Amino acid sequence: MNRHFHYFYHNLIGLALVALTLLTACKPAAKPLPDDQATRVRDMVQRQLQQYPQSRLIDLYKTCFQDYMGPEHQIDSRTQALNSLTAELGGLDMDSLSTVLYEPCGVDSQYYRINLRTVADGTLPLDTLLDAFVASGEGKHPTVEQWQQRWQQMQQVISDMHLQLPHYGEDSTAIAAMLEVGDYALSHSDDYRKAYYPHYRLVSRDIFESRLRQRLDARQAQK
Repeated sequence: MNRHFHYFYHNLIGLALVALTLLTACKPAAKPLPDDQATRVRDMVQRQLQQYPQSRLIDLYKTCFQDYMGPEHQIDSRTQALNSLTAELGGLDMDSLSTVLYEPCGVDSQYYRINLRTVADGTLPLDTLLDAFVASGEGKHPTVEQWQQRWQQMQQVISDMHLQLPHYGEDSTAIAAMLEVGDYALSHSDDYRKAYYPHYRLVSRDIFESRLRQRLDARQAQK
């Protein structure tokens, strides 16, 4: 859990309960998703929990906001992105990494998670993934307010599924508190990180299809 989210999660949760009660009393409820979109959310949740059964609400949130917002929040500059990628690659435990080279995010699959295994094992040159990642963070992105409304709609669908997710109330409150102060990015839950050792970079669907997919599919076919 990153330092920023750790602060929100452990220090603001009590205040958030009071603040959110007042705020939600003044705000209209988010309009429910149309039936076809709600079905897609339920399908996404079921896939996520089948593939990653240790997921919490935080992890469902993360794949959804990645799909909606992309990697812009992770990129200050190409140099910063290179330094961060190089440092992460240097600390990888290859035996713990997933063998799935890529997977779509969220409901609409606008972005893909590209496993850092692809660079560590030589499938992709570092610069190829770095350039795809940086390019995927460029351009116009939705606002936090737009995402907040979208998430409220999606969470209502998730809540109606009665999944008994661990720490659901705590996670829900922490996410809402974060969104209320204009932030939206967080790390995977500790449960997820310990179970699945996620290390990847986000790439937009168009860039993935045009620059990476053929090479990654060829590599996957060799296994």
